[in-house]
Amino acid sequence: MNATQLRELIVRPSLEEVGLHSDAAEDLVMGTAAQESHLQYVKQLGGGPALSLFQIEPATYNDYWDNYLQHREDLTDKIFAAIQYDDVTPKIPPDPERMVWDLKFASIMCRIHYRRISSPLPEHGDIAGYAAYWKKYYNTVHGAGTEEEFVQNYELVEEN
Repeated sequence: MNATQLRELIVRPSLEEVGLHSDAAEDLVMGTAAQESHLQYVKQLGGGPALSLFQIEPATYNDYWDNYLQHREDLTDKIFAAIQYDDVTPKIPPDPERMVWDLKFASIMCRIHYRRISSPLPEHGDIAGYAAYWKKYYNTVHGAGTEEEFVQNYELVEEN
């Protein structure tokens, strides 16, 4: 996938529409896609459960809704409006499989992952900072990814 188009046509407007955009947030979401899927896989290779360019597992996705979004009705309403999701009575989250084909929704869900964290995002342009933040809060100490890989894969974001 062309990173410039992903950034300009999907990630940036999606985050802006739900009120969660900043330049650093946009960069971190883009870097996450580059690291997690090399901007090309929408389902985890090898039969794993992760979905979307951001490789979000359904259990993690469900946690977003159960422990974060259910307490933020205004944000949930913005997300539902952004993705034109009408199943709002009661407010039932979309099926996580939607992240496979709805890049807008998947981008928003990746941002939600980082929004739940109380630590501030790294400064805009701090790629090493994005890598450390991703490793600590997205991949975790138990994940196989490394900060060095993130920095290297971030080049995919800058090439297009």
